[in-house]
Amino acid sequence: MPMLQAENRRTSGRQDNSRQERSGRLSADDWAQGALDCLAESGVTGVAVEPLARRLGVTKGSFYWHFPSRDALLAAALERWERVELEEVFARLEGIEDPRERLTQLFLRVAHEAKSHIIYSELLKALDHPVVQPVMQRVSKRRMDYLQLAFRQVGMGRAEALSRARLTYSAYVGFLQLSLQLRQPRLALDEFEDYVGHVISTLIPLH
Repeated sequence: MPMLQAENRRTSGRQDNSRQERSGRLSADDWAQGALDCLAESGVTGVAVEPLARRLGVTKGSFYWHFPSRDALLAAALERWERVELEEVFARLEGIEDPRERLTQLFLRVAHEAKSHIIYSELLKALDHPVVQPVMQRVSKRRMDYLQLAFRQVGMGRAEALSRARLTYSAYVGFLQLSLQLRQPRLALDEFEDYVGHVISTLIPLH
């Protein structure tokens, strides 16, 4: 029996060490991405430390190594979401010289960023959260500023470009609410592509 107990202790120790080693390999960015995944699935309230730790296969000690609180994790997750948008969407458009083509590609890229839409829709439900509100204000302002500049670059005057930017962003938010919050029937792929084409032809001037 003593030998069996000793072996059990050694096995338990190896498991603890293995878990600690895995925990040590998780970065703050890993936790932030995990939190984004939870947010997309269950909303802001779904971002919780213990379930996320189980999902990542680590102890809560890994979390507290990187973050002092759950709100700090949420802030890091939203910062990652913002950074990915800047790098994956806006930065990749900079190499397109023609302003109409650049705006068209913006619409096409954004239309097919499904997970980002889900996250944005969930954040709209949590605008009273002190971490979420400033992020949403900042993101919305950056998007609106980008759209206004893009419409100026295709030849619109300042006031017209601002109005077109507002119309474009309203159409985006409205479509998300119809699709994700009001649970309207999901469009088939060909219907969705036709809708995106209609939005592009309606909002982007030809000349």
